[in-house]
This record gives sequence, structure tokens and C-alpha cells, in this order.
Amino acid sequence: PPTNLTLALVTFCGCCGPLRPRYKRLVDNIFPEDPKDGLSKSDMEKLTFYAVSAPEKLDRIGAYLAERLMAFTHNAPGFGSVYYLRQEFVKFANIEEDTPSYHRRYDFFVSQFSAMCHSTHEDVDTRKRIRVAGIKGLQGVVRKTVNDELQAIIWEPQHMDKLIPSMLFNMQDSDDLDRAGHPSTPSGSGQDGEENPGALAESCFRELLGRAAYGNMNNAVRPVLVHLDNHHLWDPNEFAVSCFRIIMYSIQAQHSHHVIQQVLNHLDTHNRNTPRVRAGIVQVLLETVAIAAKGSVGPTVLEVFNTLLKHLRMSVDFELGETSRRNSGSSVSSNRGKESEERIVQNAIIQTIGFFGGNLPDYQRAEVMMFIMGKVPVYGTPCHTLDTVKIGSVNKWTHGTKRIQTMLLSSLIMVTSGFKSKSMAAALPPPFLDPLFSISLMEDNELRQLVLEILHNIIDRHDNRAKLRGIRIIPNVAALKIKREKISKQDVAFMKKHGQQLYRHIYLGCKEDDNSHKNFELLFTTLAVLTIELANEEVVIDLIRLAVALQDMALANEENMSMFIRCGIMALVAAYLNFLSQMIANPPFCQHVSKVIELRNMDAPYLLPEHIFRDKCPTPESLDKDDRPLYFQTADMAECLAGPGYNAERLSIPYVPQVTDEDRLTRRKSFVDTISLQVDIVSNSLPDKSQLAEEITFETLKKAIDTTGLEEQEREKRRQVMEKFQKAPFEEIAAHCESKANMLHDRLAQIFELTIRPPPSPSGVVSISAGHAQHQSVPVYEMKFPDLCVY
Repeated sequence: PPTNLTLALVTFCGCCGPLRPRYKRLVDNIFPEDPKDGLSKSDMEKLTFYAVSAPEKLDRIGAYLAERLMAFTHNAPGFGSVYYLRQEFVKFANIEEDTPSYHRRYDFFVSQFSAMCHSTHEDVDTRKRIRVAGIKGLQGVVRKTVNDELQAIIWEPQHMDKLIPSMLFNMQDSDDLDRAGHPSTPSGSGQDGEENPGALAESCFRELLGRAAYGNMNNAVRPVLVHLDNHHLWDPNEFAVSCFRIIMYSIQAQHSHHVIQQVLNHLDTHNRNTPRVRAGIVQVLLETVAIAAKGSVGPTVLEVFNTLLKHLRMSVDFELGETSRRNSGSSVSSNRGKESEERIVQNAIIQTIGFFGGNLPDYQRAEVMMFIMGKVPVYGTPCHTLDTVKIGSVNKWTHGTKRIQTMLLSSLIMVTSGFKSKSMAAALPPPFLDPLFSISLMEDNELRQLVLEILHNIIDRHDNRAKLRGIRIIPNVAALKIKREKISKQDVAFMKKHGQQLYRHIYLGCKEDDNSHKNFELLFTTLAVLTIELANEEVVIDLIRLAVALQDMALANEENMSMFIRCGIMALVAAYLNFLSQMIANPPFCQHVSKVIELRNMDAPYLLPEHIFRDKCPTPESLDKDDRPLYFQTADMAECLAGPGYNAERLSIPYVPQVTDEDRLTRRKSFVDTISLQVDIVSNSLPDKSQLAEEITFETLKKAIDTTGLEEQEREKRRQVMEKFQKAPFEEIAAHCESKANMLHDRLAQIFELTIRPPPSPSGVVSISAGHAQHQSVPVYEMKFPDLCVY
């Protein structure tokens, strides 16, 4: 029959070589009878020349070559066939085509070579060679397709999910192979010319990433993150860090923000994972931003900080949750471990914030500083994201809020480290300075320390802090070789505007009863840095007035401060005036300060920093105001500074800190306090029986009408007011007037608060209870007035 004849002819033609297509004959010729004989070089060159001459046949050549290789490897098992397969494909991949193919696909090759990369052959050398062959095969696929715009399919997830893990698997497993075989070398070759799978996979990984275009970055990075998840490589994270270093150094710089965004998103997906996994991801992020900060980060600067601050907040919440569970008595040991692990996450986040911020240009760093400060919870700001319990009009700030403040301020210290601004007005704008100073008023010495360290980072533009470390009486300030420049006009204007605010917070910060040795050290450094960086003649006078006011506050002790705090303030004043007198190089001033210090050394060593801040230093029961030689005298210092340059007359005007909105916010009374105030006013309005029983005599009437002393006091008061308005700087006069206005505002606020619950009135209904008459309080809006009294 014709069908049998046709089949016979086809079979005959297939068996006869000359009747087969030429490309098949050329492919058949390259296969040796024995794999050990290796590749026939001349026949391979013929096949290559034919493929170049007839590129339209490449698809057929590839398909037939794959068919023969499948049969070849099946009939001749062993490494020789595999090595031969890889060699032939690499040759094919190196063929350069003039005309691209619109329909060629490499799914089969990617699958087969990826399987070879994961070989688990029992023989180590064979396994190593199979993996090398698979990696070189994938490298051939990459080189064949990655530069072809029509082969964008290679970047699709189904291929990247095979290519990338195959390379990472060998990079990760190279240590095991090297221990069994030979040490890894950067070139990819081991001893005796043997190729190392780990080094070869890394080279292929770098080549692939280097060829990745803008739109392919996400598909290239996502499989890396998935691989690290599947193999639990975030803890420990050495391999993860190594992978992303390779990625960041291999890709084009303008694509860095894609990688950073991918890691940020991955951190979000793991926000409920263990602390060590989250810490591992954050440390990887640190490596990426550290490399990206040297080049281009793109529009993700604030996004990085926003995500990190969000996870910092979450970590604090987790820590507090573990603390509360621990306090409830459940799993004490495990909860303590989780709590300490959360600290690892927080420290990693702070380190990342600081390193990233420290590598940004100054203009971007200033924006980041403002951004972080806007996240710090302070009094008077909305607290809907904080752990607060609202009682009346006061927010009782919990431990969680304090922890958040500590973490964010620590981040600010990292970001501001090394920050150099030409103008203080640009470095410390009001939106940044005001909340920072609000935190400095809080009753927590650790927070106040962090605020002072941030100020040091910003104000100290010549790195003099290391020379000023430790509060002490410096015998020779000139030997410190302090670096300084002439005060600029912009900084003079800054001190005119914000100087009183700076002095006020130093003054208030000194009298806090929980101040420690470190607090006084930082306060001394603050005064010294202000003197170096921002002090002209006018500021020097203001700083001396501030020092005298601190001394007077310690002597008067109107705040009922502990003796340690009072002696610490005295020591701070001595250390600072000693430094200031030598900085302005005024011999009479230096002599006066030295004389007081010498007397203290002999009679009152507890008023010097070297003694009072020593462990178990004995303190006196009281400070004698009348022992004048032990204290710095305003008149003596004014006499020393008399002459051109300094307006010494202003020293006679006592420094008084201005009252601001912060005081009203921190001193607002709770609802319970308002009621108690109301009751006190009502009870105080009732006459006391002892007052009614006081006998009225001639001497009592004489005292009542004798106004001689009052007139004298009034004249003295008017004279002081006139003198103050004539000699005091405008900023201080404005601050004084503002404090008066604020006090009036406070009084009016108290009066208005009384209308909430007015005192008992005659219009109330009298009730008899337990034999006592009680007036029931009636609100004003419920009182009934006669018609004649109603308009």
C-alpha cells in the first residue's frame, strides 16, 4: 500500500546520511562515539560557521541539538555526557546573531541547567563538576538572551525563580564543597585548574545583575529575598549581607532605590516575625543604604526613615508587651529573652538611621532631622499614636512614650553627628528647636542628657567637645588649643532671637533634682560650646548673668533642692567661670575667679567639681550666704570687665528666666486639682474665728495708716524698673513683658475654670443632713434671677 511505501521511503532516507538535512548531519558529526574522546573541534567549527551563515536555521539546530543531547546522555550516562552538553551549549550561546529571533524560547534549557546546579551526586568531585556545568549553562542562557530586547521573557518570574536560586544555592553551599574539595578563589578556579561552583555562581550572579534594566530590578531581587526566607538565612545573616553587597555593587547606581524599596517592603511583610529575623533584615538594609548613600538614593530618603521609625515604634510596643506579660508572671525566662532581643532590633534600626543620615548631604540631613523630630512625642502635641491615659486635661505619659522618646532622640544623635551648618538659624529652626527644648523640661535625666548631646552635635562646628570632656577646673585653657572663628552676623542675630531661650533651658535644667554627674558634665559642655561658637561681648555678659543667677538659686534654695544638686550647681558655675575668664583673656577676671577657687579648695572643697562628683563626697548641712569670699561677686566681676568692649553695667540686672507656653503646658492642673483649687478658694473666703477675735488697738491702727516704709519701697521699685528698661537688652525686656502677660493669662484661665463648678450660692436649695445645713451648688445657667435683673 502507498502508506507502507511512504513509510519505507522515509525510513530509508532517515538512515541514509546524504538525504538528511544538512544541519542535522552537522550536529550528528560533532558527537563522538566515545564521550572520553571529547569534542571534534573541526566539526564544531563547521556547525558554528553554518549557524552564522544561516541564522534562520538556529531554532532548528537548537531543537535537534537538544534532542540528540537527551538521547546522548541517556545512552551514555555519567559526567562526561553532562560536561559535553555544557560545552556544546556554551559554544552555541557565544554565536552572535545579526537578526534576532522573535519566537525562540529557552524554558527547557533553564529548567535542565537549574536542575544540574542542584545536583546531589554522592561523589563530591562529580557533584562539583555537574554543578559547574549547570552554572555555565545558565551563564550561556543569560549571555544569549539578556541583551536581546526581544528576549525580555528571560526576566519574567518563572525564569528568575529558577536562575537566581540556583546561583544562590551554589554560593551558599560553596563552603561545604570547598571543605571537601579545594578552597574558593575569586577567579572561579580551584587548584589544578578545577572550577569552583560558588565562585562561578557569584560571577554569573554579578553578570546577570549588571545587565538588569530599570524595569527588571524587582524581578531580579524578589527571588533573592524568597531564597533567604526559605533557607532561614536572616539569622544569622552573614550570607544575606554578602548577597546584597554583591547586588548593590553590581547594579547600576541609579537603580539602588529599587533594591532599598524591596528590602523595606520585605521588612513590612516580616513585621510580626521574631526579633532576630527583623534585626537581620534591618542590618541588610543598613548595608544597602550604606552603599547607596555614596551614590544615588533617589526619592526614597524619607520613605526609608518613615519605615524604620514605624518598625522602631512596633519594636518598642512588642518589648512593652513582653514586659507586661513578664510582670504578670507568665514565662519569665523566655519573655526576658524576647525583651532583650527587641533591644537588638532597636539598636539595629538606630544604627541604620544614623549611618544613613550621616552619609546624606547637609540639606537632606536637615530635612531628616526635622522629620525625626516631628515624630518625637512632646507635651502639647496630639498623642493619638502614644500609650497615654488621659485624666482631665493632663496626659499621663507612660513608659512606652518615654521609650519612644529615648529611641528617637538616640536616632537624632546619630543623624546630627558630624553635622556642620554655616548658620545656626538654618541648623536650629524654631520647628526643631521648640520641641527639642520641650523635651529638655521633662522630669527624666536620661532624656535631658540626650537633648544636650544633640545640641552639642549641632552647635559644636569645630569638634572641641573631646577637649572639654568632663566637668573640671581647667588650669590652662590655652593648652587645649580650642578652635574657633569670628562670630558671623547670622549667628549674632540667632543669639538675639533665641539666646534667652537657650539660657532659660540651661537654668531650668540645672535645678532638676534627678540630675546626675553626667547631667552636670553635659551642662558644662553646653555652656563652653556656646561660649566658643556663639559668644560675642553681649553674649558673654548674658552668660555671666546666667552663672550668677545659678549661684543665687543654689544659695536661696527656694526650690528645696537636695544638697548634692546645690553643690553641683556651685561646682558647675566655678568650672564655667574659670573657663570663660581664660577664654576672654581678662587678667583681673581670671584673678577673681582663681581667688574664689583657691578659697574653696581650702574651706569648701564640696563646691568644686573635682570633689562633689567624687563617690561618697561629704556634703554640708547648709550653705552660708554670708561667707562672701566663697562665692563669685557680681560687683567684683563688673569692675573687672569695666572698660571698652563689655557693657558691665548690665551685670547688675539679675537674670530672670522668661515664662513660656511650655510652662503652662507642663503645669496645667488636672480636673481633680481644679476642684480642690475651687474648694480652697471657697474655704479661704470664709472668715477665720481667730481673725474675728483679734483685738483692735491703737498700735494696730497706727500700723495701718503708717505708709512711710511703703512709699520708700515703692520709690525703690520704680527706680529698679526705670533702670532695667534703660539698660537691659530689648530681648530681655520683651521676655519680661511676655512673662507678665503669660501670668495674667494663667490667672484668667483659673478664673474661667472656676465657672465649671461655682461655689455654693444663696440660690441653692438648703438641705438638712445629719444635723448640718448644706448648700447644694447650682450651676449658673440654672439659677433663677428676678425679671428686673434679666435683659
